[in-house]
Amino acid sequence: MRELFRGAAALGRGFAYWRTRPGLMALGLVPAAIVGALFLAGLITLGALLPALTETMTPFADGWPTVWATVVRVTVGTAVFAAALVLVAVSFTALTLVVGDPFYERIWRAVEADAGTPVAEAPYGFWRSAADGLWLIVRGIGIALVATLIALIPALGGILSTVFAVTFTGWLLADELTSRALIARGLSSQDRRTHLRRHRGRMLGFGVATQLCFMVPLGAVITMPAAVAGATLLGRETAPASPV
Repeated sequence: MRELFRGAAALGRGFAYWRTRPGLMALGLVPAAIVGALFLAGLITLGALLPALTETMTPFADGWPTVWATVVRVTVGTAVFAAALVLVAVSFTALTLVVGDPFYERIWRAVEADAGTPVAEAPYGFWRSAADGLWLIVRGIGIALVATLIALIPALGGILSTVFAVTFTGWLLADELTSRALIARGLSSQDRRTHLRRHRGRMLGFGVATQLCFMVPLGAVITMPAAVAGATLLGRETAPASPV
């Protein structure tokens, strides 16, 4: 539990950069706001079409009593929308990091410089960022599909699906957001996976805290610069060459 709280605290320290470097953090709002607006429009559209969509997905319930048909369709609709939220959370992070790479690189460098040691250098270009983002989305789709199936469980499905989605999406967010700081220190993809498992509690605490902030209205936009800053600190603290 202590490691979970330490991970969540890293996000809080990232938010502290709003006080010390407000101009730089404000720049990080630009790509997050653009991508967030696009996804919000998509969610609103899905919400408007959801009743018709659930009816199309459940033709077998047309002849059922109204109460049972409604229960089934509400359950299916909730599962579909929950899956969409999971996919949006992961895709938002991936696309925002790709679109806003120049902005977030400045935040990363500022955090590294403020830590008082030279910024480590290793190649992390646009195509590397795009490839990591695409892999993040693919894994997010898998989580969304499993979350949808769990949500179909009667009574407890919604709660179990939410816990599953927040936990596993948080893990993916921690992986993606800490990647720049870890790659800059020479960690390969395999090294990063080993590193994340070694610091599972702290990474999970950071990722879940970030995901919960993303679920608040406009939270994703405001949180994204802080998440980049916090992930940089987390990567520095846990990297093999850095003291934990």
